[in-house]
Amino acid sequence: MLERIIIIDNVDPICFYGVNNANIQLIKNLYPKLRISARGSVIRVIGEDNETSEFEKKIKELADYTEKYNALGEDAILSIVKGECPAELKRDNVIIYGINGKPIQGRTPRQQDLVEAFAGNDLTFALGPAGTGKTYVAIALAVRALKNRQVRKIILSRPAVEAGEKLGFLPGDMKDKIDPYLQPLYDALEDMIPPMKLKEYMENKVIQIAPLAFMRGRTLNDAVIVLDEAQNTTTHQIKMFLTRLGMNAKMIITGDVTQIDLPRSTRSGLIQALKVLDGVPGIGRVEFGKKDIIRHHLVQRIVEAYERFDKENDHETDAQ
Repeated sequence: MLERIIIIDNVDPICFYGVNNANIQLIKNLYPKLRISARGSVIRVIGEDNETSEFEKKIKELADYTEKYNALGEDAILSIVKGECPAELKRDNVIIYGINGKPIQGRTPRQQDLVEAFAGNDLTFALGPAGTGKTYVAIALAVRALKNRQVRKIILSRPAVEAGEKLGFLPGDMKDKIDPYLQPLYDALEDMIPPMKLKEYMENKVIQIAPLAFMRGRTLNDAVIVLDEAQNTTTHQIKMFLTRLGMNAKMIITGDVTQIDLPRSTRSGLIQALKVLDGVPGIGRVEFGKKDIIRHHLVQRIVEAYERFDKENDHETDAQ
């Protein structure tokens, strides 16, 4: 009899073992001659050498399937154990598979343009109104690069600028104070990475979420770096951020120049950067429009109404 120890640290154990350990129980039933125990990311199996060797091979295939699709069902387990190829979840334009196997894909032509621009450039600007999926797709691309081992970490950042209201002195430590500004980034990650795995990534600093001010002095290598809400950076801040780009790194900068929350006397760094870097090789630019909005149908109407209002005000100002 031989004992083997199998580590499945590339997947979330809860996702792999299934609800109420249904998946691991099924696996045990399929291998009645083996003594199998599982805890966390460690699976122990005792049995004859050839049987435990075959079991280890199948467990790794199951783990690879789970890592790709963020889901593991009975059909996939039976197919892989029997040596059959499990049915591929074929979808057009899929970037990654999120929680419970949800496909995350380029749902509009502009979102697909962002996917292609990211592939062809080390720095990509994604510009457009709220609800077009700029940030969501950018984070999905970063997660895919991490899962494919093209980079070693993801760094997500936002300027900590209040959207009109004065929040005052927030209670708590530094993390408590800055988390409200960064919550949209957490929301996207929670859609794409199982909770236990996301917690592990955060604790090991494989995924880092920090306000823009914390980027100063760093050189960001082997990473995908996403700067969200870049319209609220100052000219000095965005220059500082752009020059953090290191070796084997890619950067995506998202923003909406119609939603600037900076003081009126402060110039948006994003607007300046777009002018300064226009035509520079290796920099991509994707501009989203109202037709790309994929939130509630009212969001598109709200954006259009505000655009009309702003144009009317500009005409009145010019006439005075």
